[in-house]
Amino acid sequence: MNKRWSKEVRGLLQKKKRKESNRFIVEGRKNIEELLRSDLTIECLFYTEKLHSIIDKYDNKSIAVLQETTAELLKQNGHLQTNDSGLAVVHIPTTSIPHSTDLEDLSLALDNVKDPGNLGTILRIADWYGIKNIFLSKECTDAFAPKVIASTMGAFTRINVHQVDLIELLTQYKQDNIAILGADMVGTDIHAYKSNQKSVVVMGSESHGISENVSGILNEKITIPRYGQAESLNVAIATAIICDNIVRK
Repeated sequence: MNKRWSKEVRGLLQKKKRKESNRFIVEGRKNIEELLRSDLTIECLFYTEKLHSIIDKYDNKSIAVLQETTAELLKQNGHLQTNDSGLAVVHIPTTSIPHSTDLEDLSLALDNVKDPGNLGTILRIADWYGIKNIFLSKECTDAFAPKVIASTMGAFTRINVHQVDLIELLTQYKQDNIAILGADMVGTDIHAYKSNQKSVVVMGSESHGISENVSGILNEKITIPRYGQAESLNVAIATAIICDNIVRK
C-alpha cells in the first residue's frame, strides 16, 4: 500500500470524506468474501496471503488495484486492529427509494439510532429475516462507517439502506395503505400482533425512543412484554424479537 492509497484509506475513516468521494472501506475476511460475491464496485483491494484462496475464486472480478500487502499495514491504515486478511475501497451503491407497491411485506425504519454497532447488527438481523429495505432518519449514524460495516458480517451487500426524510416518507407510505408500526414501551403485545398488510416497523433511538413527530404518523404501537425488572432492551435485540414475531405470523 503506497502513500497515496494509505492517505485515501485513512481519509475514508471520516464521514466527510466518504460522502465527498462516495466510497467506503470494507475490512476483514468475512466481509471481503461477501463483498467479492456481490455486485458492488470494488475500486481496490489490499490483501495478505490469508485471502489468496478467496481471491483466486473470484479472479473474474474487475478490480482496478489488486495488491498484496502485510497485516501490519492493514492495521495501521484501517479501522480494525484485528484485521490480518484484507481491506477494500468500495463505491457506495446508488439505491432508489422503493414505491409502496415495490415494498416487501416487512421493512424497517430507524429513527435517530446513533450507535454504529447497533446499526450494523440491525442490518445483520434484517438480512437473517429476508428484509430488503431499511430507512434511516437524517439523524442516524452513517450506514457506511467502518464500525457499522464490520458489524454487519456481510449483510451490507444485500440490504438497501436509504437515508431519508423519515417523516415525509412514512407519511407517503401511510397514505398508500402501508401500516406504520412503532416499537414502544406501551402498545399491542407483539406476541399477539397479527399483520394483514405490508408494514414498516419504526425503531427509535437507544435513549429517547421514537421522536414525537414520527410517533404522530404511526398506525399502531407495538411492545415486547416485560417479565423481569430490566428498564429497557437494546434496540438491536428489540428489533430481532419484533422481526421474529412478525415474520413467523
